[in-house]
Amino acid sequence: MSKKSRVVLLHGTPVAVEPIQRAFATRWPEAETVDLLDASLSIDRAKDHDLTPRMFERFVELGSYAHRIGAEAILVTCSAFGPAIERMAKELPVPVLKPNEAMFREAIGRGQRIGMLATFAPSVLTMTEEFEQFVSEAGAKATLETIVVEGAMDALRKGDADRHNALIAARAPELAHCDAIMLAHFSTSRALEAVTAVVKTPVLTAPDAAVDRIRAAIGG
Repeated sequence: MSKKSRVVLLHGTPVAVEPIQRAFATRWPEAETVDLLDASLSIDRAKDHDLTPRMFERFVELGSYAHRIGAEAILVTCSAFGPAIERMAKELPVPVLKPNEAMFREAIGRGQRIGMLATFAPSVLTMTEEFEQFVSEAGAKATLETIVVEGAMDALRKGDADRHNALIAARAPELAHCDAIMLAHFSTSRALEAVTAVVKTPVLTAPDAAVDRIRAAIGG
């Protein structure tokens, strides 16, 4: 029996687990995924406007643990920690993928006007900075317009996925003029069907794109 590729999925919130597991089951079922959840990451991130030095240290510690348990690659599923993920990647000898890297690259290829529907406000600043970095690297002229959907994340955390999806879909038409709309977080990918029902604009999600990219990175 051939050895399965082990991918450690580092989660900062429980609501990110199901979407990425579903994406792996669909796009790379042969992979051996290991969920590493520290819900305090998103709790503490919401308390601080900026990433703290201790948060950087925590990501290096979590990444080192993932490597020790045999990770051939690490995929972070929470989008509010970009610089901390970069620090972790520098310390490890295995590929580390930011949650939205693959989706951003795909969106930039769709056109110059990109919209994003987010549900976790503290993530928007770092995500915007990452998006602009990818635009610069690609030599593109894309711009990003973001809407933070109030109440959607709270609904999801309370187990009301239908309300979460409905709140996101209600704001989607405001971005119908864009060349593509991104659902910002892994958790937001649940709203794909609801959003595509109200806009004709292409709608992109992070989990599927991330699975494809990390599979290519380690030759799975």
